[in-house]
Amino acid sequence: MSESSAEAVVAATAVTAATAAGWRRAGIAGAAIGVLAAGAAAGVAVERLTVGRGMRKKARLALDATGPYGSLRGMPGRAVADDGTELYYEIDEIEADEDEGSAGPAGRRRRLFGRKAPAPVTVVFSHGYCLGQDSWHFQRAALRGLVRTVYWDQRSHGRSERGRSQAGGVPVGIDQLGRDLKAVIDAAAPEGPLVLAGHSMGGMTMMALADQYPALIRDRVAAVALIGTSSGKLGEVNFGLPVAGVNAVRRVLPGVLKALGSQAELVEKGRRATADLFAGLIKRYSFGSRDVDPAVSRFAERLIESTPIDVVAEFYPAFTEHDKSGALPAFRDVPVLILAGDKDLVTPSSHSEAIADVLPDAELVIVPDAGHLVMLEHPETVTDRLADLLVRSGTVPAANVGGHGSTAQQPGR
Repeated sequence: MSESSAEAVVAATAVTAATAAGWRRAGIAGAAIGVLAAGAAAGVAVERLTVGRGMRKKARLALDATGPYGSLRGMPGRAVADDGTELYYEIDEIEADEDEGSAGPAGRRRRLFGRKAPAPVTVVFSHGYCLGQDSWHFQRAALRGLVRTVYWDQRSHGRSERGRSQAGGVPVGIDQLGRDLKAVIDAAAPEGPLVLAGHSMGGMTMMALADQYPALIRDRVAAVALIGTSSGKLGEVNFGLPVAGVNAVRRVLPGVLKALGSQAELVEKGRRATADLFAGLIKRYSFGSRDVDPAVSRFAERLIESTPIDVVAEFYPAFTEHDKSGALPAFRDVPVLILAGDKDLVTPSSHSEAIADVLPDAELVIVPDAGHLVMLEHPETVTDRLADLLVRSGTVPAANVGGHGSTAQQPGR
């Protein structure tokens, strides 16, 4: 689930709303969500003893101003979903000497014999809940110019339009996201082989695509990467909480979310007022190691902060209903990478192992000391495995990938 972690966002916004309204008025909801916040609050307490609030705020602003993450841009486009929602995407094309119209030998041969070059492989990246296409920053930096890639913002996230059906009161579901992905593919990559890569909700979106469009998977998909995701049973995840705590949270969460969504302005003010606690929650539910680059951690905060509370509330119920284990066999005939962090509290690695049980020929990678946002926390490992998947699927020559599995180069290049 996200990618940011559904529980981190829900807990943080609930905590801040409760703070704004007063814990007494929040009642049982505040107490239950407080269980989730306790660990993060304890971690923030030490920092508060040594660093003033104003100094912490200045540090965040400095990271916002100097951090290079999320700065990469491509050729923009918009797809239209079946309910009329406009979905924003960007395309990074391969370098000029690989294009049909290039002056290189390949381009001259195509013009000489009058044949249209086959459409290149397109790698389509789908992000998770409460994130955006920029969450793939490191992988984008490493693969740029080597392979044609598409990055898109899920409905109501990033630069995409707020879901029109949801504005009309229709609940959002994972099946809708699968149809959205189909619309993006039709607009940005209407022909040629595809490699699908998805993180958390993005992986679920790919499963929904396979469930509804099996012919597309069979005819065009050359490889699949499922990162920090789940095929179902998310209602059983305990998020690192004691049983009593998680049960209390689940009982009150639907009502809390509904209330928060109706008081969006108040909640957003609360989120800003309790930025330290919010940051602590995000760090706990996004990363597994203690030495995360502060700029990367702040980048994750910014991604999640940009998701309005009413969107958080809108999407959350879809995850407890999500069950796409029956769609996984559609991926059996192509190379598959399944990757997860061993300390992921949102979509635990056991969920990736369950996917691997259905896809026994897939490569299963459990990354040590990694949390839910593994592609930001351990970007070189994720990029290496993605590059290897492209080679194994025959979509990118090995010679073209060498040296690009690492993000040691300038991340904003």
